[in-house]
Amino acid sequence: MAELSRPAAAATELPRRCLDSRRRSSSRAFLPLLPLRSARGGRSNVGRVELAFTAEEGELERPRWSEETPLSLFVRALISSSRSIPTAEKSNVPWKAMAKEILESDVYKEMERIQDPSIVYPDYYLKPFHGYDEGNLSWLAAAEAEAATLVVAQRAVPNASVEEANDIVRGRWLDAIEQHHQRHSRNLIISDILDIGCSVGFSTRCLASRFPSARLTGVDLSPYFLSVAQFKEKQRASRSSPITWIHANGEATGLPSSSFDLVSAAFVLHECPAWATANIIKEAFRLLRPGGTLAIKDNSPKSKVIQEVSSMLFTLMKAMEPFLDEYYLLDLEGVMRDAGFVNVTSVMTDPRRRTVTATVPF
Repeated sequence: MAELSRPAAAATELPRRCLDSRRRSSSRAFLPLLPLRSARGGRSNVGRVELAFTAEEGELERPRWSEETPLSLFVRALISSSRSIPTAEKSNVPWKAMAKEILESDVYKEMERIQDPSIVYPDYYLKPFHGYDEGNLSWLAAAEAEAATLVVAQRAVPNASVEEANDIVRGRWLDAIEQHHQRHSRNLIISDILDIGCSVGFSTRCLASRFPSARLTGVDLSPYFLSVAQFKEKQRASRSSPITWIHANGEATGLPSSSFDLVSAAFVLHECPAWATANIIKEAFRLLRPGGTLAIKDNSPKSKVIQEVSSMLFTLMKAMEPFLDEYYLLDLEGVMRDAGFVNVTSVMTDPRRRTVTATVPF
């Protein structure tokens, strides 16, 4: 496992559609919107809306607040088990209506089909998280997960609609995956995809839309999230290759070695202690075929936007996300190289987040 330190800043290659403005006084990165592939596949319906956002690295290796302080420990003790009040409605995300639709549905019937009663949950997964006393092991957390995902994208592109923001943020993540795989994996076709920490299946469905001929598997530790994923998938038009949902730990999935061409983990690792992150990356290496691609989308310690957030605000955020400090102090690229990956590449794909891709050597 790599030490909890950061190396000198590595060069990052931005997608061709994104203007590299990391070291300029002006931080606006204007996006050519046509043609833009959407997260759902095909061309986006964003049109010629004037959209701009910052995809810029700051001057630091990590935020100044990425460590424990007496204040952060005190605040965490006060509010770690309290729920935050969603502000999604202000962003035109119908948070309450979306959650109500799930909670008043027949989603509960999926639990018996999806849950593996032999699962032993690691201690870190049993902590209060995101303001839920039960963390990810509750129906309320599962019912609100998709609305929260939409808010994340909308905050990245605040002058876009929710749908447009999601098309841009998810589309750039998928573009980074495709570009890396095409550059480093020779002619290996992406036929089998694993989505680790798939939650309620939002990222899995995006991958299925971008790679429609591939077989998709979503793995998550929360049977509540997976029940929602399976329930929502049943409401959609049937796919030629239905998504398989598996209740398992991403650190040790139990799936066959060398059985996937792409392993993705989107918005997962900042929710894990550093040792669990290392285990997930080692498991991904085991599961990928030679030439296969690992893609990780998550917060970037070098994000200028994140580095400029006040220490007080982030103290509050860290109370809701107990492993943020470990994540920001971890040399993620180094952990990937230690696991055996090559061609490790980090790309800023929205103002707060990076997509880190790597290859299993042939």
